[in-house]
Amino acid sequence: MASIDESLHPSGVANLPAAGDIGTWGNSAPLALAAFAVTTFILSMVNSGIVNIAVLPVVFGVALMFGGLTQLVAAFLQFRIGNTFAGVLFGSFGAFWLSLFAIAEFFLKDIPVAQQGHALGLFLYAFGIFTVWILVASFRTNAVVVLALADLVATFFVLGAGNWGGNVTVVHAGGYLGLIAAALAAYLSCAEVCEATYKRSVLPVWSLAKA
Repeated sequence: MASIDESLHPSGVANLPAAGDIGTWGNSAPLALAAFAVTTFILSMVNSGIVNIAVLPVVFGVALMFGGLTQLVAAFLQFRIGNTFAGVLFGSFGAFWLSLFAIAEFFLKDIPVAQQGHALGLFLYAFGIFTVWILVASFRTNAVVVLALADLVATFFVLGAGNWGGNVTVVHAGGYLGLIAAALAAYLSCAEVCEATYKRSVLPVWSLAKA
């Protein structure tokens, strides 16, 4: 198998070193992508208005265990194999979901009702800005990663604006953008899992890595 400097997996994650270098560790990127996709899908179904907001507590349970903790574990494994981009990406979005859980469960109640929309908007804007700079770093991964991150930038800023201004229609639009981001993350996860099981590329992702 190629070294980490020579080729990329579908999600932009570098190929694993030889088995002797990392023991029995596998590629954690498909797990992290699945965690992001599932959690984003559930929240976006609520944000878009397709599912009633009364189910929101389910989102926070998934955000804690799958979107948050699972992505953090996957990020540490990516750092373990020397992949800084994937480690930062998955670690940051794992922390995003843990932060959202903590805000909703512990801290939002301490903010005056009139300011809660501003607080959530600020939170979403901040992660939107982070996503801009991780997007800049993604242009040597593949086209699907770039498209997913570009859509995610739009999702964060639209949801931030909707929450800041208390505009339900804008929040719904952000929810639909989130569904697209979830679908792209799911596609990348499936591409990686298929590559691992079939030992070849099955789903195209259009690599942007330099030869």
